[in-house]
Amino acid sequence: MAHELYTRTNQKIFFAGLALDSLRKAEAGEAANAQALVHAEREAALFHLYGAVLGLCHEVAGYYKLAEANAPRVELLLNQAVLQSSPTPELAEMVEIAQQPESWLARLLAAYAALFLPPQAPKTAKVDPTLPLIAAVSVEEEVAPLSRDELESWRQQLKQLVLRYRESLSEC
Repeated sequence: MAHELYTRTNQKIFFAGLALDSLRKAEAGEAANAQALVHAEREAALFHLYGAVLGLCHEVAGYYKLAEANAPRVELLLNQAVLQSSPTPELAEMVEIAQQPESWLARLLAAYAALFLPPQAPKTAKVDPTLPLIAAVSVEEEVAPLSRDELESWRQQLKQLVLRYRESLSEC
């Protein structure tokens, strides 16, 4: 593999596509471990999408020769401190997108961060000790896992952003 910054971004976008294809196959499968495969491929796609965002940040930071060009996490590049010290239009746009809670990038970063949180039981109000210990629970209260379509949408939006940035960053 070449030692150009863009190769890592391309690789991660490609790997995310492979994981999404495997996710589609796992969702359609009847295997005994289908549920585990779906979960694993969803996490793999999210991991590679985060890596692609980091790769794009490295491309931009490398082009502008920023001091933070080797940052190991997206959050170390997409913040106001970096913009204050080295303002770049591409990172400024990415920071703006990431700060909008409903944007694809903000949701991707939040979903990636959630991978590292321990499982948590749903919070319940204190109950009267005279009530029975076994209670019916509604399954609908759970947060739905990321869908393959949503992950693919994030991948496509990231690809568009990458192509647009590369056009503006290329030296003609």
